[in-house]
Amino acid sequence: MKNFRKITGALVLLFLLAGGLIFAQDKAINANQLPKTAKVFLSTHFKGIAIGSAIEDREIYGVDEYQVYLANGTKVEFDSKGNWKEVDGKHQKLPSGFIPASIRNYAAKNFPNTYIVKIEKERWSYKAELSNGLDLEFDRNGNFKKIDD
Repeated sequence: MKNFRKITGALVLLFLLAGGLIFAQDKAINANQLPKTAKVFLSTHFKGIAIGSAIEDREIYGVDEYQVYLANGTKVEFDSKGNWKEVDGKHQKLPSGFIPASIRNYAAKNFPNTYIVKIEKERWSYKAELSNGLDLEFDRNGNFKKIDD
């Protein structure tokens, strides 16, 4: 009886995982299908840089995120509402307008001759990668926490 329960539990788990993989999928979309917030972000901070491709990441419950690849190689990830989550310049200097001033100022003051090439906004923190390879962590208010290894 115990083996039957284990096998049944394993099969149920397998079906749930398989169902999640079937329904979770990436779909190429037209840039016009991005949420308005994402379109405004791109036109404001990456004006004149064409969108190479846009991908909608769907989960069972709906859209999880959007990934946008710009013609200059930059990758921008947005949440389901179009708010930026991560901007990766692929070793290119990022425009600074959307980066919190405290993070920009800390990086400029403490690491002159470098620039931010990637920034990630998490629920309670920010992570910024500098052109020299250092990863800096900040709290959600933009106060420096530590250098990440």
